[in-house]
Amino acid sequence: MSNTKTEIEQALATWTDPIMGVDLVSAKAIKSIQIDGAQAMVEVVLGYPARSCYKFIATQLREKITAVPGIQAADVQIRSEIVSHVVQKSLKPLPNVKNIIAVASGKGGVGKSTTAVNLALALASEGAHVGILDADIYGPSLPLMLGLSGTPESLDGKTMEPKVAFGIQSISIGYLVDQDTPMIWRGPMVTQALQQLVNTTRWKGLDYMIVDLPPGTGDIQLTLSQQIPVAGAIIVTTPQDIALLDAQKGLKMFQKVDIPVLGIVENMSTHICSDCGHEEPIFGSGGGDSMARRHGVDMLGSVPLDISIRKNADSGTPTIVAEPDSKIAASYSDIARKMAARLALRKKDQRGLFPHIVVK
Repeated sequence: MSNTKTEIEQALATWTDPIMGVDLVSAKAIKSIQIDGAQAMVEVVLGYPARSCYKFIATQLREKITAVPGIQAADVQIRSEIVSHVVQKSLKPLPNVKNIIAVASGKGGVGKSTTAVNLALALASEGAHVGILDADIYGPSLPLMLGLSGTPESLDGKTMEPKVAFGIQSISIGYLVDQDTPMIWRGPMVTQALQQLVNTTRWKGLDYMIVDLPPGTGDIQLTLSQQIPVAGAIIVTTPQDIALLDAQKGLKMFQKVDIPVLGIVENMSTHICSDCGHEEPIFGSGGGDSMARRHGVDMLGSVPLDISIRKNADSGTPTIVAEPDSKIAASYSDIARKMAARLALRKKDQRGLFPHIVVK
């Protein structure tokens, strides 16, 4: 029987998970293999949310298992289990937040906030518990895109309850100030506001907190990298050379502060005509791929420039919610799964496994 188990494991190792880019044996996702006569029972625990892909993965694995001599049937059980991953050396993960993922860009106008919101919603649709933090103090956009308004509730007068829309928790300075009020604050006030949003919000059992960063590499980015435990970051850019130039600065910033870049998202990759459906790369093509190769990071995917994305965001129902079966929603979901899968391959945070000894 042990030989059969070994053969099954070897067979499973020949199938590469297209989301992670590695086989499930190498990823340590095969938790158990049991054999009862001519039937095999295999338990798979993925480190990333992928509820919509369970059936596909199970089908692929059954084909591999039943090809093993003596095995006629296979029962493949799949689930996801999200754990905390390592953050900057001087920090530890936040209570009730397993992983913080920063979404950044070097410049404004590349659709970073829209991408961040749709990725958060995509992770939630795959079964993860997700929150999103609007770190743009000067120009918060989260309330509009999630269709939320009003001051967050406080149960103790000291902390804030996150506002919830479409199953994800959220916080933004936009919930605390009037929509027309400009934030005329200097750097120290902005960084303090960011810290308060992170630390005084009562997040509830998050697998992921997506942080929508403002453009650039200024005070907020520095505060995030030095004082907030970030497990990984993604860079949003357009194919345009000027956008790529600034995006590379953001990528190098994360590398300098030891925050792993999980990949690059190319937004507005092609323009889709709303009348005839013709696609044209009006901002150029191949820029995201070229940048990813140059810096040795993954290209997570691309999203077209489509009027429906803008309309959905402005109406408070992002594309993942408004058009869940569309090709654009599928693109966001694919990017979200790959982003989480890249994080799942990184080193896990082990501090919670060790006992805490107190001497009295």
